[in-house]
Amino acid sequence: MRAVIQRVSKATVAIENNKVAQINHGLLILLGIENQDTDEDINWLVAKISKLRIFTDDDGEMNCSVIDTNGDILIVSQFTLHASTKKGNRPSFIKAAKPDVAIPLYELFVNTFEKELGKPISTGEFGAMMEVSLVNDGPVTIVIDTKNKE
Repeated sequence: MRAVIQRVSKATVAIENNKVAQINHGLLILLGIENQDTDEDINWLVAKISKLRIFTDDDGEMNCSVIDTNGDILIVSQFTLHASTKKGNRPSFIKAAKPDVAIPLYELFVNTFEKELGKPISTGEFGAMMEVSLVNDGPVTIVIDTKNKE
């Protein structure tokens, strides 16, 4: 499971020019799911992201988490995070999970995050062509891969 986490002052998702999700201060999470991902990956990643200290405290230091700041979260499924560009110029997405595997894991990821934060999580629409807009605050962007825990 791969996630690109962006600290945002606002983010939106639109489908066919209709806004389907919007958050203010918080995190935009682009989530890529691969075939080998499990509930363990979800639990580890949700715990890591929810406690990630990337928001500033009163002294301007990055010491606060999304939980500490009561920030919002917007999760967008993005299979292209598992692109392999090793051969040629056309990316291969062979590692990205197919919908029958990815959708239940994506939904479990969202539900696990809702339980962790104790509030609803905004989402895009799995498999839809989406327009994602954001104002990256900082900018702060972190990439986490559950198979390569750095």
